Amino acid sequence: MSRKVAVIGGGFAGLSAASHLAKAGCSVTLLEKNSTLGGRARKFETQGFTFDMGPSWYWMPDVFQKYFESFGSSPADHYDLIRLDPSYRIFFSKEEIIDIPAGYEELLELFENLESGAAGKLEKFLKEAEIKYKVGIQDLVYKPGLSLAEYLDHRVISGVFNLHLFQDVASYVRRHFKHPSLVQMLEFPVLFLGAMPSETPALYTLMNYADIKLGTWYPQGGMNNIIKGMESVAKSLGVEFLLNSEISAIEVINDTAVSVERQGEKLQIDAAIAAADYHHVETSLLPEGYRNYSERYWQSRVMAPSSLIFYLGIDKKLQGLLHHNLFFDQSFSKHAEEIYKNPQWPSNPLFYVCCPSITDDSVAPANCENLFILIPVAPGLEDSKEIRDQYFQLVMERLESLTGQSIKEHILVEKSYAHKNFIEDYHSFKGNAYGLANTLKQTAILKPSLKNKRVSNLFYAGQLTVPGPGVPPSIISGEVAAKQLLKTQNKTWNEITV
Repeated sequence: MSRKVAVIGGGFAGLSAASHLAKAGCSVTLLEKNSTLGGRARKFETQGFTFDMGPSWYWMPDVFQKYFESFGSSPADHYDLIRLDPSYRIFFSKEEIIDIPAGYEELLELFENLESGAAGKLEKFLKEAEIKYKVGIQDLVYKPGLSLAEYLDHRVISGVFNLHLFQDVASYVRRHFKHPSLVQMLEFPVLFLGAMPSETPALYTLMNYADIKLGTWYPQGGMNNIIKGMESVAKSLGVEFLLNSEISAIEVINDTAVSVERQGEKLQIDAAIAAADYHHVETSLLPEGYRNYSERYWQSRVMAPSSLIFYLGIDKKLQGLLHHNLFFDQSFSKHAEEIYKNPQWPSNPLFYVCCPSITDDSVAPANCENLFILIPVAPGLEDSKEIRDQYFQLVMERLESLTGQSIKEHILVEKSYAHKNFIEDYHSFKGNAYGLANTLKQTAILKPSLKNKRVSNLFYAGQLTVPGPGVPPSIISGEVAAKQLLKTQNKTWNEITV
């Protein structure tokens, strides 16, 4: 008998969970509140421009490869993947602009030119980062985080002493390098993990290995093509998709979820995975007595940042930009403090510009440019048109000044996206963009549980549970939740069958 499982949410985690459940023989219905799949990785099209709405960095290609291989496929079956070279450009000032080469030898030369002896130190740094990556991404992130006993296997134990869990990124990086540009270059990948580099475990320098050794890639057509590939996999396995299907309640009888309700209709289920916002599912869909956590608990969580995003269509080709561009011409530490220590709209923010039309002429009309501008900001801030306009003017003035060209007068398309939109579109807790911060006190078994402790057949996936924020972790989260559901429920279902 095929068991009916509902997956709530059609982002990376939900699509991953649905595929793994369907492969195991479940009858899976995926319910998505919006009109298209993808969650934060949705896209929108206007006037010949195609904008990815959220994720734009393709790191950890091995995770995507593993996902598709699980279903007898590969990324190449669904999208054309190219490695960017240079990987990205960093603007430290108008005079100091550094391109990060994809080639390792060229990168060693860059480090050595900036700081004598830095090439040798980078090799040592990356060897340690590789150990962390292999233990972290190949072992730790696939644990469900339900018990300390999960981590007592020989590979994890033997690697623990090389993980630097009790050192922080800031001091660990500075132990190796002194040049401020090199320090910022190596600290930037943790900016979105939810804490200051001085409070993020040095374990997360594994991101530097992902960046430097595994490379920065781009799927032609945009990041949403990954979603299309995952949708294709799920459909081939028989997953049913119900779009525009906002869930209003999860009905629980005798500690078992028996239905999910959408638009007044109840869908009978044998189990469910909630890959929507965890806080929303707990506080808005479940009866109070069946929630894992109180509102006080959620308010005490440390969140990763939100974002103020501008999507711009430009009627000319621009100079001085690469596909990925980081603007670090203001204080890194000051901006980080205004996100994590004293949450407020930043005084002089760092920002990021993605210009995919440099790589991909399908995302903009001829002789035009597609710009995605992102400012990381604290979650839970007041979000108004006046504030967005203020930061738009600030960012555009700096962008024009640092690249030496006029841009504002050439804008054909302009759209902004921030806290209110994240809440409206995804029920995002405090309007966060990246989920729960990866601090030491919110790692592994200290994250919100992927299993509901009171409802036997309800599980969670996504950025607010294990393993954490980001596209690859979200894909992994869906797989881990699906396998934990099957492991737990198969025993019950077999007993019922018998």
